[in-house]
Amino acid sequence: MTLALRVPEELSARVPAEQRGTGLGRDAVRLLVSRGTAVSHHRFGELPGLLRAGDLLVVNTSPTLAAAVDGRLGDARVVVHFSTRGGDGRWAVELREPDDGGTTRARAGGPAGTEVSLAGGVRLVLEAPQSADGRRLWWARVSDPDVPGLLREYGRPIRYSYTERDQPLSVYQTVFALPSADGAGSAEMPSAARPFTAGMVAGLVSRGVQFAPVTLHTGVASAEAHEPPYPEWYAVPEASARLINAVRAGDGRVIAVGTTAVRAVESAVGPEGPGGRQGARGPQGAQGRRGAQEAQGPQGAVRAAEGWTDLVVTPERGVRVVDGLLTGLHEPQASHLLMLEAVAGRAAVGRGYEEALRGRYLWHEFGDVHLLLPEEGPHRERCSGNCW
Repeated sequence: MTLALRVPEELSARVPAEQRGTGLGRDAVRLLVSRGTAVSHHRFGELPGLLRAGDLLVVNTSPTLAAAVDGRLGDARVVVHFSTRGGDGRWAVELREPDDGGTTRARAGGPAGTEVSLAGGVRLVLEAPQSADGRRLWWARVSDPDVPGLLREYGRPIRYSYTERDQPLSVYQTVFALPSADGAGSAEMPSAARPFTAGMVAGLVSRGVQFAPVTLHTGVASAEAHEPPYPEWYAVPEASARLINAVRAGDGRVIAVGTTAVRAVESAVGPEGPGGRQGARGPQGAQGRRGAQEAQGPQGAVRAAEGWTDLVVTPERGVRVVDGLLTGLHEPQASHLLMLEAVAGRAAVGRGYEEALRGRYLWHEFGDVHLLLPEEGPHRERCSGNCW
């Protein structure tokens, strides 16, 4: 889906909400609510009143990594964005050129054998493109296998040119982020959850809204080329799968917080395998720890699963679990818009974005958020698009 609109540069959120004025918190953002083509305008603090007892929020617990590291390619300075750790110990990386404003611009990767010197005497060697049609992301071998340690010591959060300045890593962590035992995490923040605070979570719980944690470690965004998402590691715990199925069997709504949560939970739906289409294999053929047969069950039931997912949610594929979505505002050409269309329909997404522009909402990870809810009605189907 491509929206025929242009987002003015001044609508890019350049700093986090809490840095825009004295006494503001993370939740000081605006909330656009779409129910079909009906749109209403709110503050994020009003979210508990827009949900109801029995609703379920699916949240991503992946922590954000300090994934940008300075390096040298011969005599030239480069910045390495560490995207995804593969099953064989290699990392998918993107090389970028620093600019005078303290940010970076995209550059083509390769050729194979290119060596980059990093801090601490660490060397990185490009070996192969991540995908046959990709030019930006390459699989690379790092001389020190402790890449998470390298990132903790020398890395900083990935930052793009629309932001005003570098921020500490804490700014990019959500209230749901949990450290992983192996140091894995997301190259970029699962930003839809950023406005949540501990107080907001407590208020939602007291209202009867439930939470189902899942994990999906996001790779680097495709801000320049808008490619489809790459394979990413995800996990849906048994307790979350049971809770999602129980809510679906009742009167509650399953609302994903972020496109990453949609991808994770939709990848764990039977009768498909846990990796999306027929139990997809991860990079270098690494398979999820639970085989495709474990995701067999009642049609449309969510099963506990973990592994690599290459699932791309489109209107043609549809959604099978998710009823609604809380997400940021995406660029008009972004591939994420196909997922929004799968959840809410083309008319609802188009109308919402027209209203967001008219209301001068702010875009990107520090910006405002958009809640897509199902239209109220007694006979609404559980799924959208080509469900089975």
